[in-house]
Amino acid sequence: MSDIAIMEPHAPPRRGVSGWKALERRLFSPGILILPLLIFLLIFFFLPAIRLMTFSVMTQNSQGLIGTPFTLAHYIRFFEVDLYQKVLWATIRISLITSFLAAILAYPVATVFVRGNITTTRIITLIVIAPLAVSVVVRAYGWQLILGNGPTGLLNYVLMNLGIIDTPLTLLFSDAAVIIGSLHIFFPMMVLPLSSALGKIDPNLQQAARTLGAPAWKVFLRITFPLSLPGLVAGFTLVFSLASASYVIPALIGGPGSQMLGNMVEQQVLAVYDWPFGATIATILVFIVILINAISMRLLGGRRIKASAS
Repeated sequence: MSDIAIMEPHAPPRRGVSGWKALERRLFSPGILILPLLIFLLIFFFLPAIRLMTFSVMTQNSQGLIGTPFTLAHYIRFFEVDLYQKVLWATIRISLITSFLAAILAYPVATVFVRGNITTTRIITLIVIAPLAVSVVVRAYGWQLILGNGPTGLLNYVLMNLGIIDTPLTLLFSDAAVIIGSLHIFFPMMVLPLSSALGKIDPNLQQAARTLGAPAWKVFLRITFPLSLPGLVAGFTLVFSLASASYVIPALIGGPGSQMLGNMVEQQVLAVYDWPFGATIATILVFIVILINAISMRLLGGRRIKASAS
C-alpha cells in the first residue's frame, strides 16, 4: 500500500454564519446602540429647548399668541432693569459660593472615602448617598425647621440653651440659608467625581513625597490637587449647574429676598404668563451654565497641556 497522503477537500466557507456575524456587528455597534437615546433626547429635550429659546426672540400679542416679529427687546429689558440684574448676580454668587464650599468640604470626605477601611467607606457612602433618596422638598422643609429665625428654630434653640447667643439668629429666608440648603443637596455631586479622581492617584507618590520631607499641605498642593483636578472640575461644574438652576431651595428657604433665575422663570411663565420673557431668562441661565462649563474645561485643558510640556 503506497504512502500517498490522501488530501481531504476543504469544507466550503459557511457564508451564512459569517454574514450573520457581520450583521450582528452592525446591529450592535456603538452608533446603533446609542441611537434610541439620541432620538429620545432629540424629541423630548433638544427640540423643546430650541423652541423655548426661539420664544425668547418672538413677540406675544394681547391674546397671548406668540409669533413674529422677531425682537431682542426681551434681552434689552432684562439687562436694563436693576431687579433682574440683581437676581442674575445673586444666582451667580450663590452658585459659586456653594460650589467652592462643596469643593473644600469634599476633599477630606473623598479622601476618607477612598483611603479609609471598609467600615469607614461604607459609613461615608451611607452618609453621602442616602440623602439622595429623600425628596428635595422634604429636605427643604427640614432646613426650615433647623434654620428657623425665632427661638423655636432648632439651631437657635440649641445655641441659646448652650449660652452661645442671647438673641436668635436670622438665618432663614436669606442667601446663607440658600447656600446651606444647596450645599446639603448637591454635595454628593462633588464627592462622587472627586472620589473617583482621588482613587486613581497612586498612594506611593504621596508616601514618597512625605518620605522626602514634604509637609502634608505641600503634598496636597503639588501632588494630590493637580492629579485630582479632572474630578474637581467635573464636580464643580455639576454643583454650579444644579445650584444655579435650583428652584425649590430658593423658594422654600430663600424667601422673596433671595430669588434666583429659576424662580423668575416660574413667575414669568405661570404667574405673569409672559412666555417670551420667561424664555429669555431661561436662555440666559443656560448660557451662564455653558460658559462656566467651557471655562472649567478650558482651565483643565490648559493645565493638562502645561503638565505634558513639563
